[in-house]
Amino acid sequence: MHPATASFSALGTTAEITTLDAASLSDAIDVLERELDAIDLACSRFRADSEISRLAGSGGRWMPASRLLRQALAAGVDAAAATGGAVDPTVGGSMRALGWDADFRVVISRRRPARIELVPAADWRRIEIDDERRRVRVPAGVFVDLGATAKALAADRAAAAAFRATGSSVLVNLGGDIAVAGPAPAGGWPILVTDDHRAPSVADGQTVAIAAGGLATSSTTVRRWRTTEGIAHHILDPRTGRPAAEVWRTVSVAASTCVGANTASTASVVLGQDAPRWLESAGVAARLVRPDGRVVLTGGWPEQKELQCAA
Repeated sequence: MHPATASFSALGTTAEITTLDAASLSDAIDVLERELDAIDLACSRFRADSEISRLAGSGGRWMPASRLLRQALAAGVDAAAATGGAVDPTVGGSMRALGWDADFRVVISRRRPARIELVPAADWRRIEIDDERRRVRVPAGVFVDLGATAKALAADRAAAAAFRATGSSVLVNLGGDIAVAGPAPAGGWPILVTDDHRAPSVADGQTVAIAAGGLATSSTTVRRWRTTEGIAHHILDPRTGRPAAEVWRTVSVAASTCVGANTASTASVVLGQDAPRWLESAGVAARLVRPDGRVVLTGGWPEQKELQCAA
């Protein structure tokens, strides 16, 4: 078999898919596009017709919800519970208050710095999901943002669906949120772990290989915009509504799913100095990079150039 790769813009980032069997690539692309369209319609807070936008305007009433939205909300709630609230899906109001109130390309194109205020997260425990009646509810004034989990969920779903549809092993990369499905190639899927997923293959970082599961990288270096209080980045401390202190410029995590990996990498940025201890206690393999380039490794992520992550 000969692998093949395709990439295109989606969800405000780059979507890339690789199949081990080149003949399966076209069908795999179709699957990925359907999954991305579905997650965007369910979870985008920048689309007036999305379910998340309708939830924000529901006035605290129960709202009928698709299975995908309920799954995405559940992933966000599970991430909050697993991290003690370090990742909180009710930071939508916090993001808006910091100036990220539109598609990111619009935010960074504005001529004037955003005038901001600090709004803590509304508390993830206020999200209600009723699977039996296929409905969801949040109190009036609570805005959900699933940025820490929805893209990773889409990667997990798309990789699994493409493998089922084509029978070819597949890797999906959505802006650094990576999921694989099917038997891995010999030596695993090679991935360059670096600050920016758009970096060339010769960029600084570490080449790793995963055989299963997912890998995610969270970074404070890419999504940044000007505000009246200085430069902001997109990873917020839910307790304060302030961008997390930049103890780590980049955190990469390997886990059994991309959602799990992104949950841990995002939480680590928020936890700051406490992140290595938290990751070690959970047995999570991670690579944390300080602003000056110094690297801290946890959970068996070795020093070697190559890493085999059978997540």
